[in-house]
Amino acid sequence: MILFRNPRTRRRRLGVAAAAAGLLAALLTAQPAVATPDPGDGPVAEQEVSESTRAEVREAVEDGEIPGRHEIVHSDNIQHLAHVPKDVLQGTNSDLAFQGRYAFAGNYDGFRIFDISDPKAPKTIAQVLCPGSQNDISVSGDLLFLSTDSSRSDSSCNSTTQPATEKSSWEGMKVFDISDKRNPRYVAAVETACGSHTHTLVPERRNVYVYVSSYSPNAAYPDCRPPHDGISVIKVPRGAPEKAAVVGFPVLFPGEGPDGGGNPGGPTNPGVSKTTGCHDITVLAHKDLAAGACMGDGILFSVKDPERPKVIDRVQDNVNFAFWHSATFNQKADKVVFTDELGGGGAATCNAKIGPNRGADGIYDIVGKGDKRKLVFRSYFKIPRHQADTENCVAHNGSLIPVRGKDIMVQAWYQGGVSVWDFTDSAHPEEIAYFDRGPLTTDTIKSGGSWSAYYYNGYIYSNEYARGFDVLKIDDRRTAPARRVHLRELNVQTQPDYFD
Repeated sequence: MILFRNPRTRRRRLGVAAAAAGLLAALLTAQPAVATPDPGDGPVAEQEVSESTRAEVREAVEDGEIPGRHEIVHSDNIQHLAHVPKDVLQGTNSDLAFQGRYAFAGNYDGFRIFDISDPKAPKTIAQVLCPGSQNDISVSGDLLFLSTDSSRSDSSCNSTTQPATEKSSWEGMKVFDISDKRNPRYVAAVETACGSHTHTLVPERRNVYVYVSSYSPNAAYPDCRPPHDGISVIKVPRGAPEKAAVVGFPVLFPGEGPDGGGNPGGPTNPGVSKTTGCHDITVLAHKDLAAGACMGDGILFSVKDPERPKVIDRVQDNVNFAFWHSATFNQKADKVVFTDELGGGGAATCNAKIGPNRGADGIYDIVGKGDKRKLVFRSYFKIPRHQADTENCVAHNGSLIPVRGKDIMVQAWYQGGVSVWDFTDSAHPEEIAYFDRGPLTTDTIKSGGSWSAYYYNGYIYSNEYARGFDVLKIDDRRTAPARRVHLRELNVQTQPDYFD
């Protein structure tokens, strides 16, 4: 592990944005960095587009139909308070977690810790080089958890890339001690089947359970062979995190045959991903409930016994959903929003050709009680602003904005920007605010945009895939009551009881 710190800050202006905080890093170790990102850990390669598409995008920019390259546009009720560009860690920015006055930002090259006590001027206090996609991140007490979903030579932060066909290759969960935020300390590693694409914490007083989501097994991979129809459960003792270990692999999709019982995908269901595991899980701990976005399936399950989760209901959408990506409950736990990551996050899907129902959110009501609860589809939501055909855009990570009696969510849409929308009426959702940048390029599809956009203690924080870390503030009567809600910690996939 190589740790970077930032002894001073500088300020500059970025286009039409407000003053942005830039950060100058100093390397703390005398040894050169030997860790290297996995080739598969970098941004999706640029995709060529036709000359006619390039001409259409340029014309749309000139006519003002879409913002120009890097130009910032937003609704009147959104303020852009700060932008912090990438620094030492030049990989893809990924997920976010929060604790007290700190924000923790994942990056395919490691993670970065910000002091956000002044949201208008976030300060970097640590950057840790520890490559391995996606470096999905969460925190609980003095522990930080990091997912590795690329084949590495070993579990260290100095590992190099290695084929998954080699038995000695490593993928899984890493655990850090963050009792000293300026000097995170790597304390444990747990290998998991097929690695860890994402993970979800189920924290208890003495232990933290970690649900590890991974997928895409292959008979040629010694540590990731089919069927892979469940999740790994890791138990981490808070007092002895070095004893972290896998305690189970509950099967969520039992069935006959080599691939288990999930959605078979194509050709049975053309254009739909075959279910070979889960992409992401959100736990609503105070309700003992969880929702899983599992490639070709959406599931609702009980986590009363965290080591033995039990599926309550399962739904599919073989018309408009290609890849069930993530899930968000409303506060009352009578609705759940599932996202569809059509095109894997690297395609232009926010346009008239794709339409309003694909690459969108699916809103489901939860009806019934106990183990008889069912997921009932109500509607789709997609941002109402068409994006350029050179912008990767699709539904991605978001969180609730806690307003009692209302269901309001902020959400990332890659180069579609950040959207705030109301789904109180689950059949008629509507956008109420947005923040967007113009395309990274008008000549190719170059991946970028907001990976995660989350509301935390009065502000919206966005980890921008390619450009950096943003802080936004919404000023709207519909979201104003949320300013009274303050959390000590937030991992969005471990959804809190905001009003307890």
